[in-house]
Amino acid sequence: MTSPARLLGAGDVRALATELDLRPTKRLGQNFVHDANTVRRIVRLAEIGADDVVLEVGPGLGSLTLPLLEAARAVVAVEIDPVLADRLPATAAERAPERDLRVVTADALRIAPGDLPLAPDVLVANLPYNVAVPVVLNLLAAFPGLRRGLVMVQSEVAERLAARPGERAYGAPSVKLAWYADARRAGPVPRAVFWPVPGVDSGLVGFTRHDRQDGADREDVFAVVDAAFAQRRKSLRAALAGWAGSAPAAEAVLRAAGVDPGARGEALDVTAFTAIARAGRHAPTP
Repeated sequence: MTSPARLLGAGDVRALATELDLRPTKRLGQNFVHDANTVRRIVRLAEIGADDVVLEVGPGLGSLTLPLLEAARAVVAVEIDPVLADRLPATAAERAPERDLRVVTADALRIAPGDLPLAPDVLVANLPYNVAVPVVLNLLAAFPGLRRGLVMVQSEVAERLAARPGERAYGAPSVKLAWYADARRAGPVPRAVFWPVPGVDSGLVGFTRHDRQDGADREDVFAVVDAAFAQRRKSLRAALAGWAGSAPAAEAVLRAAGVDPGARGEALDVTAFTAIARAGRHAPTP
């Protein structure tokens, strides 16, 4: 029987940082979790199973990697900082021996399936707020085998990702994530569990991928979404005028899609945006 992983505490995190002469940078969003209860909670909420291959983005010093290794069949850790990537295997060997960890030094914004040694089933990540949305969307696009995930992000980003039509935080990120998956808020994360302590609150967002059966093209749908929210205070007739070629053309497409031309983008769900994109493909060229 494999012994439990020895998780990192606050002293361990600081000792590793000292060893590596690490000065956490805001540019890379380096705030490291040092609370065992928090990382175990994340693994539990992510519903990691013994057959899962987990993709962890931004493992840092390994605080979350260790309990993930304990629960999963394997962990593929993608780390952009080469110093942290080089140290992580040794940390895992010391604290979670006989587990399957694969470390890839790469930028998660540019990673492709051929860059990973194993195909992942689950995404778990502590993501910097400035890249959280593009990283999640890029990974869902690049890895169709990712069936579910749980990400820790700034609270404001968590609200945007999981927002529903009509809510204040609802916008393009909400719709684009909804294209791939059903998202949900999974709870707050206090600032005190991080080192250094961030200046913003954090939250968890979980998602479960759904299979699209409508035959719509993602790029077409996302083009409509971007146009609608670029001028979110305008009616869709006006906001989509550039996309459709003119305001009358936009109105014709909207009516063909069964959408009120006077509505705003913030009132529409992903199904409505999909209908607009499909109607636009069949509209006469202006």
